[in-house]
Amino acid sequence: MSQPPMSTTSDETVPARRRVVFVVGSGRSGTSTMSGTLQTLGMHVPQPEVDADDSNPKGFGEPQWVVDLHDELLKRCNVQVSDARPSAWFEAGKLSTFEPLRTRLRTWLEAQFVEGGPELVIKDPRMAWFLGLWRSAALRCDAVPAYVTMLRPVTEVVGSKQKYYASKFGEVNRTAAWVNMMLHTERSTRGSSRAFVRYHDMLTDWTVPLFDIGQQFDLDAVKSASANDIRKVHQFIDPSLRRIQLTWDEIEVPARLRDIAEESWQNLNTLADEGGDTPAVHDRLDELRAAYAEMYDESEAIAQSTALAARREGLAQKPGPDVLAPGAGRVADRLPHGVRAMVPAKARRGIRRAFGKQR
Repeated sequence: MSQPPMSTTSDETVPARRRVVFVVGSGRSGTSTMSGTLQTLGMHVPQPEVDADDSNPKGFGEPQWVVDLHDELLKRCNVQVSDARPSAWFEAGKLSTFEPLRTRLRTWLEAQFVEGGPELVIKDPRMAWFLGLWRSAALRCDAVPAYVTMLRPVTEVVGSKQKYYASKFGEVNRTAAWVNMMLHTERSTRGSSRAFVRYHDMLTDWTVPLFDIGQQFDLDAVKSASANDIRKVHQFIDPSLRRIQLTWDEIEVPARLRDIAEESWQNLNTLADEGGDTPAVHDRLDELRAAYAEMYDESEAIAQSTALAARREGLAQKPGPDVLAPGAGRVADRLPHGVRAMVPAKARRGIRRAFGKQR
């Protein structure tokens, strides 16, 4: 009898009987469409799911437990869902060293395999902050993790968020957060089994990217889809839901941020081409990530007076001790090298200074 196939990545060499596909990328990029399509073809989305609403009438394809967990973790590390700070990856990454949390996640994921079968799909835009935790949980469950990153032009993402989400953030912040999220998501999935899919391609002819994914990830649910399953997906995908199609002429952002965002989009878009996931593209994305971090550091320095004024106002409204939690620096020291390496050098130096460290 032949043996089950093995994963080809160095840190994921496990029997391939179990699969878990993590759908990642910025919110409003088609992640719900991808998750819902995989579910319609037979993969299991852990239940219960987040309820559909006017912003996503076809449903989100998100497990409620996962959303609640991520909300809890984001509050714990003081990071927002769409956070523009390069240093936010450092803050979120600290939690990957917390063994009780790793055990909690593995226990939940194991239960989903028992309940839903050997092929799971898990999606939540917040997930990008905690991919290390999810990768660890999958491997501990003897499952092969794979990642689908959805791609949509930054201007359309920003416009869609402006329309459907709370308006406390403006176009500049949303554009910056998109750059931060997408460049770090690409970096953190590099070296793993992954695919990049354009939202536009899903709406034009979903069968092409989906059956490519089915072969690449060896997904039985996709490879053995019936004619009835395929009809259901055709009914599920609605091209009219691409309701926002803005251009840079309709979004006001600083020229330097616009240029970094546009070039980031062009290079990420290349990853969706056959043979496009190359070291040369990786190198350019790394350069763009460093350029964004440098720009953010400069902007943060210029706006320091505003930040200090807001801090003084907050302290006046709710006075209390302003000290770091005991052991904060030691936690940073224990952060895995892979997580630290994803934070640009300038941002790391700023974090060390905050912990009272010189190096």
